[in-house]
Amino acid sequence: MLSIVRFIIVIIYCLLVCIFGCIYCLFSPRNPRHVATFGHLFGRLAPVFGLKVETRLPEGVENHPTAIYICNHQNNFDMVTAASIVQPPTVTVGKKSLLWIPFFGQIYWLTGNMLIDRDNRTKALSTISQVVAQIQKRNVSVWMFPEGTRSRGRGLLPFKTGAFHAAIAAGVPIIPVCVSNTSNKIKLNRLNNGLVIVEMLQPIDISHYGKDQVRKLATDCREIMMAKIDELNKEVAEREASGRVESKQAN
Repeated sequence: MLSIVRFIIVIIYCLLVCIFGCIYCLFSPRNPRHVATFGHLFGRLAPVFGLKVETRLPEGVENHPTAIYICNHQNNFDMVTAASIVQPPTVTVGKKSLLWIPFFGQIYWLTGNMLIDRDNRTKALSTISQVVAQIQKRNVSVWMFPEGTRSRGRGLLPFKTGAFHAAIAAGVPIIPVCVSNTSNKIKLNRLNNGLVIVEMLQPIDISHYGKDQVRKLATDCREIMMAKIDELNKEVAEREASGRVESKQAN
């Protein structure tokens, strides 16, 4: 019964956000600041799923330069966890097929996100140049999932190199965002599904990586994120075991 109630609330909420969001965005279409605004709105669904999401921003985040954000990609619940920490002006990179999802596809495009054709290898290969162009022409940051697919409980998957090629080409830092485990954590018929921590790390300077060191940059970033995710998972387990799951927003 609880899962049905949650389903109804989520559907109604998402429809309202998408419909009124599309109308709102028509006054300033493709404005990249909208992405964070609506990301945070979707993040408000976390309590509906019985989650307490704790976000942690690094010191000086308001002065962070244009960058490429990389985040671990676990499942569809990323929309209510990772989305809560998106900083403006940041756009995401999504499949062109998203455009055909009623209401959501339209707001995804109107908020300024990038759409690529992943099924066409020739066009997909131009994604790096598209990302670089977005950064340089629009002065925006770009959010990417370097695993390239949802991990679905398999841990942090190997990174593809597209985000790192783009960072080096554009000359911008990498900013990792780490989300504690949500795989098999959320039971829709359970009232309380515990704590999730989303932490943004300090920018990683890429200036000492050459174009021939893209793989090394990807490996170094993955190791940093793996260590942090393990740390967050351990903290979540300890706090849930002791009953200390109250969200403590940190900047």
